[in-house]
Formats: sequence, C-alpha cells, structure tokens
Amino acid sequence: MPFPFVLPTTSSFSFSASFTSDTHPSLPLNASTYRGVVRDALKKHKRLPPSSQISNLNTVVSSVNGYLPYLLIVDEGLNNKGPAHVTLKTAPVIEWRPTLSGEVVPGRERARVKISSLEHEIAFVMSTLGFTHVLASRSALQPLYSTRSEFLGAQERTNAVQTATKSLLEAASVYDYLANRGEKATVSPPCPDVSQGMARALSSLALAEATLLAVLKDDPYPAIVAQDRNKNDKEWMFKAPEIPKVRAHLYARLCLAASEHAAKASSLCSTAGTGSHKTNSALLKYIEDLRRTCRARACRFFGIDAELGGQVADGIGWVRAGLSELGVEPKDHSKKGLSFSKLKKDFSEKREDRRVDKEAAWGSDAGKLEEIRVLEMLDAKWNKVNDTVSLLTSLTKQFLTSQMNTQFVPPVNTLLSKMPSGREIHTIKPYEIPSLDNDVLEGMRAPPEGDDAYVDDLSSDDEIKGEASAPVGAFPGTVNDYSRSPSTPGNAYY
Repeated sequence: MPFPFVLPTTSSFSFSASFTSDTHPSLPLNASTYRGVVRDALKKHKRLPPSSQISNLNTVVSSVNGYLPYLLIVDEGLNNKGPAHVTLKTAPVIEWRPTLSGEVVPGRERARVKISSLEHEIAFVMSTLGFTHVLASRSALQPLYSTRSEFLGAQERTNAVQTATKSLLEAASVYDYLANRGEKATVSPPCPDVSQGMARALSSLALAEATLLAVLKDDPYPAIVAQDRNKNDKEWMFKAPEIPKVRAHLYARLCLAASEHAAKASSLCSTAGTGSHKTNSALLKYIEDLRRTCRARACRFFGIDAELGGQVADGIGWVRAGLSELGVEPKDHSKKGLSFSKLKKDFSEKREDRRVDKEAAWGSDAGKLEEIRVLEMLDAKWNKVNDTVSLLTSLTKQFLTSQMNTQFVPPVNTLLSKMPSGREIHTIKPYEIPSLDNDVLEGMRAPPEGDDAYVDDLSSDDEIKGEASAPVGAFPGTVNDYSRSPSTPGNAYY
C-alpha cells in the first residue's frame, strides 16, 4: 500500500547570519534552535533500523510542527507581512538531500542541492511532514498484511484502516497547501522534489490511496486471502464473504475514482523532472501499478455485482478484465502441475511477505500481488460454478435430459467499454497552518541570549568535517604531537 518514502536530510543553518529583525530580535535565534531540532530528528531517523523508524515518526512530526511557525513568520516578515519585520542580510545557503529525484549510483547517496530561498526551505520541510504522515499510514496498515503476527479481527482491521485514512488525508492537505503556495512562487525549484507539479502529484496520490482504503474497510476478500496465508491463524472454517449488490457497484466506482487520481499523479510526476533530476523510477512504477490495481479492483467489484445477479459468466469476464489490467494471463484450469510462471509468482509473494514481516520497503507494488491472488481465487471459484452439469428431470417425460449450464463469457474489451465514471468519497480539507501564541511572539521582542552560529558542525549525514579535535589537557598547538600512528593499536599500554 502507501509508497515507502525516505525522509530527506539537511545541513545546519544559522538564521542570524542571514536575517535580522528590529521588531523581534530573538526571532532568528529561535528559528535556528527549532530548525536544529528538526535536523537532529531527521539525522536520528535516518540511522535507525527500519523496524525502529516507526516509533520515531511522532518525534519527526512534532519537531517539524515546532519549526514551521518560526519559519513562516520569518518568510512573512521578509515580505512585510505578519507580526514581525525581517531584513535580509545575506542570501541564505542551505543544503538538502532530495529523495524523489536525482541520479542514483549504487552504493552512494543522491547529491545534495543548495537552496537560497526560504520558499524552497518551506517546501522541503512541508514535504517532509507529508512523507511522515504517509509513513504513519503504512505503519497502521502493516499488521493487516503480516503473515507471522496474529490475524486481526474485523474491528481491528476497521480501526487500522480508519487510522491510515486519516494520516493519508492529512498528507493530502499538506501537499495541496504546498501546491497552492507553489503557484505564486517566482523562483524556479532546484529539484523536482519541491516543485509545484510534484506537490500536486503527491496530493493526488495520497487522495487515491485514501479512496482505495475506503473500499478496503468493507472488502472481505483481501482478509480471506491474508488469513489463508497467515501461519498463526488457527481457524479451519472461513465465513463466506457477503457484499450487498448495491455496495458492490458503489465500491467499483470508488476504485475508478482512485484510478483517476493515480493517473493524474502519474502524469504530473513524469513531467516534473528532466535530465539528471528525473523523478525516482520506483515512485513512477508504484503510481502506475496503483492505477492498474485500482482499475483491476473495480473490475472485480463489477464481477461480484454480476455474480450476485446470477450472471456468473459476466462475473468471470470482469475477473479476466481485471487480470488483463494487471498484465496477467488467466489460468488455464484444464492444465495441472507446476510451471515457471507459477514458481516465479510464488517467489515474488514470499519475498513480499518477508518484507512485510521485517517492516522494510513492503507494498512497493501498490497491492498488485494481493489483487492478483483475489482475482485468481474468484476466477477458479466461478469457473467451477459455470462449468457444472445440471440434470433436469422432466415430469412429462420418462427419461432424463442432460443439459450443460455453461454460460458464454463476454470478451474483455466489451466489458471495459461499459465502465462508468468514478465517484468521490473524500474531500481534501484546507491545511491548518501552525501558529505561535501571543506570549511567545511578545517574548521574542527581547534581545537574543547567545549566538546560533554553527562552526564546523556535522551535517545530517555521517560525514565528518574539520580536523581532529585536541585531546583533553593538551597544550594549544600540540595536536599533531598526540596523533596516533596507523600501526599503533588504540588499546596499547606502555
């Protein structure tokens, strides 16, 4: 499900070196302090293992929400807006390491980009906040797909889906605010990560995922497939899934709306970057897989709607249409035994299960494997029903007549041409900008206590800057006399 975003990292920066305020002299110092908290939170998050990063997401969110009010006040003060008046001393130079664009060399990270505008600083910080909300939704959905943990009941699954939906809608609000703000920008973005098109694409992507979760909340088939593959499940009888006929058609239209949002996101992302700053190919593939999965799920619900109405052949046709959307050939039920394609599919499923259990980059296929499992299960089930032989006993005759009850399966293209338009269920609410209390603003009218200059400070990455520090108790100017030779072990005693 939701894309496994990677949080960016940033360098240190002193607001006092580039900005000054005659109305609120302590504003630059406070902005630098809270920015340092964000930088440290991102640095810590990057160094944590994947299983421990989930518990650190709240720390990142709180640090960003604490820094944003100061950053926005400084930006408003430069434009003679807001409560403070800010003057530019020198152009700021800030470095960020993008995660959605740039050339990727195996074994190395993407190159940093330098920004000299607070507008781009705001874009990087708010996109980080959006990434964090998406990752929070992934953490809420992870127990639903794990094959080693205890299988969740209906109420637990509903609560998990509702929590994930709330996080995705919050992310969509953040990206939508960022996209609207980018329409007024006068400086070109340094990379696609902070472009207006990318923000609009990520907003559409989050809305598509939230719309699809509205269907997952009441969709019993993924739970049945997951329960069948869960190693800790001890149930030996599965309750037959029940979906009202009216709801099946509604769910199909919701899936089509999600596919339309995903198609919009794919178009915007593909045109957001060019040259060495191309958009991450993994993100582009994920969005395309999500679009296909949404359409395949819509086909499945159209098939369920047809099967509930007694048209089993139409249901089979819709299932095969869903498989064709995912690029999968329907199984030939007359053939038995193993095949290379089946072995390859089983290997991919086991690899994805291991990713879910390790809480690594799982779900990068946008639920494609899960939907294939459900479609193939329904295809096998409904083909058995359609191929049954019914013996009709004639009361007016003295013999039995054998009649095949097989219905004609309509072609895939005929069914796809009958697809209706999508139906929306969610609306993106305006993003509520965090603000400071009046007491905090009045407190910044006092002169600053201390300095926020960063001398030879470490970046958010594991790079080491500067020369070695002097040993404790060393006389000034004798650092080289205490340097250890490469051949001398560190724990040697004399």
